[in-house]
Amino acid sequence: MGITLSDDADDEFGEAHEINVTPFIDVMLVLLIIFMIAAPLSTVDLPVDLPTSTATPQKKPDKPTYVTIKSDLAVAIGETPVKRVDLVRTLDASPDGKERRIFLRADKAVPYGELMDVLERLRAGGYLKVALVALEGVPEQPEGAAKP
Repeated sequence: MGITLSDDADDEFGEAHEINVTPFIDVMLVLLIIFMIAAPLSTVDLPVDLPTSTATPQKKPDKPTYVTIKSDLAVAIGETPVKRVDLVRTLDASPDGKERRIFLRADKAVPYGELMDVLERLRAGGYLKVALVALEGVPEQPEGAAKP
């Protein structure tokens, strides 16, 4: 007694050459959820109403140092509030040194003199690389000015 296998039987028990993408999709969805949760946590969350600027944006370093002047004239490094007299001392305590760029953010409501006071404290402390931060956009035109 012999058994003959036809071509139909070979197809039924042959190797499948298809990739199972279900585990790949599951992993991608988990990574998507992780990044959706982690991305907002990696930004500075101090509410500051920044002015706009039409300047070309520059490349931001991996770990920028933000000094923020809020509308109530409180000063913060990153998200940590500091007193103005302790501003340079607190920056000196970090291991990055005085050659790093300091990104200075100030609310629109901050008077020019207060901004200059913080800039002067940074300059006197040896921090000469200071960049002013603004929102990208078109600046507001004064009333009566011709629109481009």
